[in-house]
Amino acid sequence: MQSNKLRMAIRATAAVAVFGVAGQASAVSFSAGDYDVSVYGYARMNASYDVDSDQALSTRSGSFEDLAGNDDAPDGHFGADAVQSRLGFKTVSPEGVSVTVEGDFRPGNLRLRHAFGEYNGVLMGQTWSNFNSFVGNTSTLDFDSLPGLAGLQGRVAQARYTTGPFSVSLEDPQASLVGASVSSGGTPVLDGGGNQAVDANGDPVFVGRTTTSTQKDSMPALTARMEDSAGGLSYSAAVLAHQVGFDDGTNDDTAFGFATFVAAKMALTDMITIQGTLSYTDGANSYLYRSGENFGAASAYVNGNSLETISGYGGSIGAGLNLGGGRSINIGYGYVEVDWDDAVDDGIDVADESEKNQAVMANYQWTPVKNVMMGVEYQFLKRENVDGTDGDANRILFAAQYNF
Repeated sequence: MQSNKLRMAIRATAAVAVFGVAGQASAVSFSAGDYDVSVYGYARMNASYDVDSDQALSTRSGSFEDLAGNDDAPDGHFGADAVQSRLGFKTVSPEGVSVTVEGDFRPGNLRLRHAFGEYNGVLMGQTWSNFNSFVGNTSTLDFDSLPGLAGLQGRVAQARYTTGPFSVSLEDPQASLVGASVSSGGTPVLDGGGNQAVDANGDPVFVGRTTTSTQKDSMPALTARMEDSAGGLSYSAAVLAHQVGFDDGTNDDTAFGFATFVAAKMALTDMITIQGTLSYTDGANSYLYRSGENFGAASAYVNGNSLETISGYGGSIGAGLNLGGGRSINIGYGYVEVDWDDAVDDGIDVADESEKNQAVMANYQWTPVKNVMMGVEYQFLKRENVDGTDGDANRILFAAQYNF
């Protein structure tokens, strides 16, 4: 009985992380003809106070962008928004075919999060990458959470097959290159106000594609993941392989990139859990969570007529304390580091690239009544660039969430 309770506690914590809530998740369910229909979501307000430089993105999450060299930046910034609020629909047909469509409003407009169908273990559409796990995540109020979490921590178009604890997928690849332009077809990078960031030329900044044919993706990313639990332990491990390449019309080259992670959570007692993650990448730093400017460092760099991969590693560790009465305390630390040494030796200008990102997040969460969560969180963010320029920031977050 005790081991069953521990297993249920771990799975419930993982489900909370997937749904993106700190309180209890629920849904409004009904039948429409022979279909079972669920409508779910929440309304959420996030507020932040940046003691030092303004590092807030939409949802008031903390950003590593422009953190290095922030000593003289204006301090004391407050802001609030409700763009994390979410709405989702799920239907299940009499034949067992399920369809899910979900969106939120980050950074201020309706955004598609999930749109997929599933039948007999075959899933097609957009949802969480198979190279992803929430098992080792520490519960945070920050929507983007700690550096070094397991895998992409994002959603991509994919075809996936799952049997028991094992799953494989072919996915839309995610990569960026130093020396190759980035395209509006990728994931947009946001500035401190939650708007589309632009570079020095005024062009929009994206992760995952290019504005020209310089960078090319010729193959999908291939992933495999194992995720299961035993007694008080829940665990996950995954590998990913993809190809990165460039072609400028005169020179072209391709390289093989891979990534791997392990994640685990252990319930020590009914009150205390510990959890953590470890990741390593080479030529796949878009899958090294919160490396680089904020959401993934470059995977490779163009050196003359050849393409050289860039490696990185990271991890996180944390603990949760259930105080009872809907109250909990959580604290976590995350760290990522990218190895730019070969690029520096080859004379590539990467001085302003982030080499190390790290964060501490500690929070108190309270569920005064079912489907309502309130919480407060302290954050410490730190970044160091390749040239040694560094910076740090202290932040306070508040959140209130109402689920349905």
